[in-house]
Amino acid sequence: MRCSPTPTFDRGRVYRRCGCRDDHRRQLGTTCPRLTADPHHGTWAFAVDTPPVGGHRRTVRRAGFPDELQAHIALRRFNEGLALCVITDPRQRTADYLRDWLDETELRLKPTTMARYRAYTEQDLIPALGTIPLIDLTRQHLTAFVTTQLRRGRGKVTVHRILATLSSALSTAVHDGRLTRNPAKPPLLPRPASAPRHLWTEEQTARFLRFTHVTDPLYADLAELMIGTGIRKGEALALHWDDVHLPERVFFVRATLSVVDNNRLLLTTPKTRSSKAWVALSDRVVDTLEDRAAPRTFGETTPAAGYVFHRHGRPLHPKNVLDRFHLLCDKAGVPRIALHDLRHLTASFATAAGVPLPVISKTLRHRTLSTSANIYTDLTFLTARAAVDAVAWILDNADRAALGRTVCRARRPWHQNPRPHRQLPAHQQPRTDEPTAPWPMWPGDHRATTS
Repeated sequence: MRCSPTPTFDRGRVYRRCGCRDDHRRQLGTTCPRLTADPHHGTWAFAVDTPPVGGHRRTVRRAGFPDELQAHIALRRFNEGLALCVITDPRQRTADYLRDWLDETELRLKPTTMARYRAYTEQDLIPALGTIPLIDLTRQHLTAFVTTQLRRGRGKVTVHRILATLSSALSTAVHDGRLTRNPAKPPLLPRPASAPRHLWTEEQTARFLRFTHVTDPLYADLAELMIGTGIRKGEALALHWDDVHLPERVFFVRATLSVVDNNRLLLTTPKTRSSKAWVALSDRVVDTLEDRAAPRTFGETTPAAGYVFHRHGRPLHPKNVLDRFHLLCDKAGVPRIALHDLRHLTASFATAAGVPLPVISKTLRHRTLSTSANIYTDLTFLTARAAVDAVAWILDNADRAALGRTVCRARRPWHQNPRPHRQLPAHQQPRTDEPTAPWPMWPGDHRATTS
């Protein structure tokens, strides 16, 4: 749209009109006789011609202002936007605003995120709220929308994501001065709690890997890589041999394989900035990748610069990978889990081996340590138990060195069996020849199952 280099801010006119009708049911508009007799009759409006687009001139009319001053202010703001080649419609419908917001947001978001935003907007938000003017959208409208969606059987997680999309759009409107506040904040629907996560035990993991190494080596190698390094499913499916350096025992995560609209595969940037980094390889994973790089028994050779996991040179579709993975779980006799749970197995086994949480966080390439602590809350509970047991181990060894015998705890009340640090027998000398108990690297059973 072409704009005048010297915009005029007096473009347009302000007038008063009403909705009265004549005997033929035609609106009287500005010709109603009551407008001259009653100063409170009707509402104020403005009309302004926009610059021609495609040879056609368009007149924008907006009504419903309570007084002449509010109509003049709205007209002034409209002309200020028009000078910048932006039509800031004060009575713009929510549907038009959401579509404009999507077009603006598409420049900075991933295609997969945009596909989800566009689906929520076109299929849910616009049919329900699209006809309401943006400035008239209230929290009551959103409450009714949430109630209707839940009564129709929509899941709380889905409704929460739809509201999060709307809240993001309305926050942009607040930032641009279109709204004074965001009616979607605070959230109307709290974030649903995550479903309990059930992971494999060490025995179940080893059983699955042994079975798939015999029946389907491709998926066995994929599971070995994901469990042994903790990378995400999309990162594993997008891995190229150019990024694998077996002599140095590392590989680099540079992209992730994503699906748009369940039918189009494309490579996008990893989930976060910290995700785009190098990952160490264990001897077990190095052996797996070396076997993967060798010619296969059925005559297929891996391209030198192709995908590590592929079918005839083409990347694996994530949906097909999940379906095949679940089928192998059933055949191997282990519970079905999500492919992303293989990443959680990495954290579970590392925690059980006594690896500190900050090291696990760096291995999984989380942005902050709090992200790891929030995701693996059940594992941090076990870590906290190990910490307090380590304190008890130190104190018990001190008591054993002082008394020369194993101190039995919680057998009798303290006043009948005084603690050594409160009452030490004078004739008892500390003994240093007794070896201390081994350090409790991990208390209790070494199980990776969490719930």
